[in-house]
Amino acid sequence: MSKRYIPISVVWETTLNCNMNCMHCGSSAGAIRRNELTTSEGLKLCNDLNKLGTRLITLMGGEPFLRKDWHIFAHHIRDLGINVTIMSNGLLIDEKIVSELRKIDPYAVTISIDGGTAKTHNSIRGVNTSFSRCMRSLDLLTDANLPTSVITTIHKENLKELPILRDILLNRDIAWQVQMATPVGRFPKSLMLSKDEFYTASLFIASTRKNYSVKELPLIGAHNFGYHSQVLPNIQLLPWIGCQAGLTAMGIQSDGAVQGCLSLPDMFIEGNIHEKSLIDIWNDPSSFSYNRNFSKANLNGECKNCKHGKRCRGGCLTVSTSLTGEKHSDPYCLRLIEQKMISE
Repeated sequence: MSKRYIPISVVWETTLNCNMNCMHCGSSAGAIRRNELTTSEGLKLCNDLNKLGTRLITLMGGEPFLRKDWHIFAHHIRDLGINVTIMSNGLLIDEKIVSELRKIDPYAVTISIDGGTAKTHNSIRGVNTSFSRCMRSLDLLTDANLPTSVITTIHKENLKELPILRDILLNRDIAWQVQMATPVGRFPKSLMLSKDEFYTASLFIASTRKNYSVKELPLIGAHNFGYHSQVLPNIQLLPWIGCQAGLTAMGIQSDGAVQGCLSLPDMFIEGNIHEKSLIDIWNDPSSFSYNRNFSKANLNGECKNCKHGKRCRGGCLTVSTSLTGEKHSDPYCLRLIEQKMISE
């Protein structure tokens, strides 16, 4: 009998439509995709995810609040007994949206903030008033006692402002996630963190987690921060057990294309729910073979001979493919960076 996989956590890009123009956007959001799912198609998608056993659906874009039916999806997801998170750029959040969110009872509402100063944040996100509007959105959400988090995507343009942003978020009952920008979509490789800068960012996350309590500021590094450091404690939410795309995670584009993770390029699309049911795509024995059929023999580069290879699976698949052109060979590995520091 073949193993049954459950997409516990699903990220659904409800629309590619966006009112920002962020330099690091991996999906090059802006205009609506052709053939984006209708309201009825979106509701069926939620029903199918429920049948598959999904426990958390993240609604994102583009900007999800640009869809007039966003609340219909969110309410339906909650009625199914599934947790829902909404990831927004913060521009459209007002008292009306906050009132609707309180009825929905989301797992979290996440706002993207990419600088500790208005100048940096606004420059990165392409809207001159965005920083002040995001700060107001945070106030509205926290004043309404909604579970609120901030996600920050770091690169050469904003790395030095992490301490400033930390001071802004401290003691506000806001969770914080830091992730590294990778050269996909609009983001130029020239602005990606060097390995030394990446290690500096990891040190910042580790020291913040050590020096501030979870009550003061819960902070985690995203899935592209790691792995198996000999010096730093785990800086992710959970110890790294390899890329979960197609195993316990799934991403769905606004036009119905299905991937293991939305950060991956289109070559990783497994099918489209306009042509085949989501349940059939997920349960197809040939789907997500890069992870479901993974063995240590699939490791590439310097991951080949690593003792953690079988468990780690070569780090983040998006970082690996975007930088090396190969799967299971993420060069942004804390253990690997530390080994090179020692040898030098």
